[in-house]
Amino acid sequence: MKVYFIGAGPGAADLLTVRGAKLIKKAKMVMYAGSLVSPDMLKYCKKKTTIINTAELNLEEQMVCYAKAKKKNWDVARLHSGDPAIYGATAEQMRRLKQMDIPYQVVPGVSSFSASAAILNAELTKPKVSQTIILTRASGRASSVPKRESIAQLAAHQATLCIFLSGPHLKKMVGDLLLHYPPNTPIALVHKASWPQEKVHQSTLEKVVDEVNPKDWALSTMILVGETLSSELLEESRLYSEHYTHIHRKASKKQKEKTT
Repeated sequence: MKVYFIGAGPGAADLLTVRGAKLIKKAKMVMYAGSLVSPDMLKYCKKKTTIINTAELNLEEQMVCYAKAKKKNWDVARLHSGDPAIYGATAEQMRRLKQMDIPYQVVPGVSSFSASAAILNAELTKPKVSQTIILTRASGRASSVPKRESIAQLAAHQATLCIFLSGPHLKKMVGDLLLHYPPNTPIALVHKASWPQEKVHQSTLEKVVDEVNPKDWALSTMILVGETLSSELLEESRLYSEHYTHIHRKASKKQKEKTT
């Protein structure tokens, strides 16, 4: 048997990877966090699959499920929202599986930050604006954030920020961001990206707190901040420029004549 940690994506069932869907169909046991993973993912399960909602179980209770699967020689599809590598709480499971001599494998998924960017039709890296994306979160009860990684510290880079799990801290977060970002810096709130109840609010740092009720954005909200969200930026990448030569393409002859 084997445990597959599968990135279930942001919510929409058709944003699950082909590999992930195949493994769910193959698994005799499917474990998913019902508070975060859309039940639409379960449509890939076979009829007699044992389905377990882990939102109701603590870690040790989940390990009992893995032990049962090992005894029955069942493959397990363990679904995590987004991509398992980002705030997936998978490391502690893997540590215990190793102790139990149970093999495991990670299957990547679409993260909510990239799904949110797609909803906004936004490119998060733009020439001469930002070539860096920072994925972070505010401190919470389940996991604290080191002081050196606070929003106020990271804001000093003025890179594109993608802030997970931090809707309840919106007011303080905006105050920290304004220590370094200009007041007119774009900010976008994307709640439940790709779910039927998806909603979006776009604004600027100086206005957003007065425009929304943070309680309405408390859960499952991705917050994106940075100048790359602006549609008014005119600087273009040279990658597809007719004047740019690289290993697969030469600059146009017209441009060569100009430079000789």
